[in-house]
Amino acid sequence: MEIVKDILNGDKKAIAKAISTIENFKPEACYILKALREYCGKSHIVGVTGPLGIGKSTLIDKLISIYRKSKCSIAVIAIDPTSPFTGGALLGDRVRMQRHSLDDGVFIRSMATRGGYGGIARALGPAIRILEAAGFNTIIIESVGAGQLDVNIANYSHTVLLVLGPMLGDEIQFMKSGIMEVADIYVINKSDNPNAELVAMMLVELLKYRKHEEGWIPPVVKTIGLTGIGVEELYHQIQIHKDFLYKTDTFTKLNRKRFMSELTDNVLYELNMIIKEKLYKDLEIGKIVESYMRSEITSYNATKQIIRLISKMLHSS
Repeated sequence: MEIVKDILNGDKKAIAKAISTIENFKPEACYILKALREYCGKSHIVGVTGPLGIGKSTLIDKLISIYRKSKCSIAVIAIDPTSPFTGGALLGDRVRMQRHSLDDGVFIRSMATRGGYGGIARALGPAIRILEAAGFNTIIIESVGAGQLDVNIANYSHTVLLVLGPMLGDEIQFMKSGIMEVADIYVINKSDNPNAELVAMMLVELLKYRKHEEGWIPPVVKTIGLTGIGVEELYHQIQIHKDFLYKTDTFTKLNRKRFMSELTDNVLYELNMIIKEKLYKDLEIGKIVESYMRSEITSYNATKQIIRLISKMLHSS
């Protein structure tokens, strides 16, 4: 298939077409992914997450420039909420990054979540494999960044950046679990704010009590995305973490974790579709709901009965 050759040659039109093919679950998607499998697994995947409006896209734009100065090719997947009307990415391609669009060493794509879990697009895993096969040295994933529970980006990344700001309330957010626990590098953006130094000091203190896997202590980097101040240091810390992953043989383990997460997410999605599209049309479910509404059974018992129905349905299919 000609598209496979074009992807391996880094043709951006072919790459974009292939990603659209897997997003829309077209039959040729399986062939493309199978043909590319031996070329995957070498790219460094950097996940970027944090609250909405904190400046993630601006930081990524500045990082792209630094990567290109270092002669590294780079791809960016910016994950957006799904439009309830079209099913596409709600915000569309990131305007801030588009100045790089004419650079052959840069590929930028927005992807809709489309039922994906934890701020991640459902087709993210296969899209990463296509970009790896195309030869991009680094792949940056920007998550939706909707809240503390959007930790799934860690399952698809080698290095996770958590971007925070010095605004009122961040100190409280530091105390929460979830997304705070998956970061490999903490970024205090908009650090020209007077509160930035205090927030950074508090974060460094709190990190003393966090369990550090494999001996890595997450650094805290202060940046100003609009001017680019601190972004060189952020790039430097990303490279240090990348070297750390190779030295400790963690890179291969994280790749395995990514494939396991992709399969788990797909299973959850398919089960959710069965429940929504098939199971709730079953008369047995109606009886369980009625019993629960009359308080004849607890929610726990109702859930167990529904799971048994799902199991029965799966075995009969």
